Amino acid sequence: MVSRIQRRMVVRKKLNKLSSLTKPKSLDKSSVGVDSFYHINELKLKLEAMIREYSILLQNLQLPTKVKVERIDGKESQLVIKVRSWEKGRGLLVSILERLEEMGMNVVQAKVSSTHGFFMEAIAEAQDKAPEVQILTQQILRAIEETPNL
Repeated sequence: MVSRIQRRMVVRKKLNKLSSLTKPKSLDKSSVGVDSFYHINELKLKLEAMIREYSILLQNLQLPTKVKVERIDGKESQLVIKVRSWEKGRGLLVSILERLEEMGMNVVQAKVSSTHGFFMEAIAEAQDKAPEVQILTQQILRAIEETPNL
């Protein structure tokens, strides 16, 4: 008997919380449930519209490509390469890796993301002598510029 009353009180508290969020026309269970359902669907539609608007803004936004190359402390032949590009072209990773290979660099480790633009962080090691940081940065930028947008 006590547990049934406690359950009813718990359900009533939850309905009160739900009704405070959705502001239903009446406070009976079915009205609160239906209004909550409509409110959730309305929020889903608003979220989808915001996502569409965000993706359109990203497509129209022209941000510069950034390339940062740093030497690893104590290891003269290893470099950390960070690339951020908002280009939507495919093949950026391949172009960058080919350019690194042409310059005598082996990629030891890399993290790549292409969700919103292109992001890469890699550790590269020189086969013989590591090229100058400025030259490597320019070559990576040139590889990005020469990559065709598909």
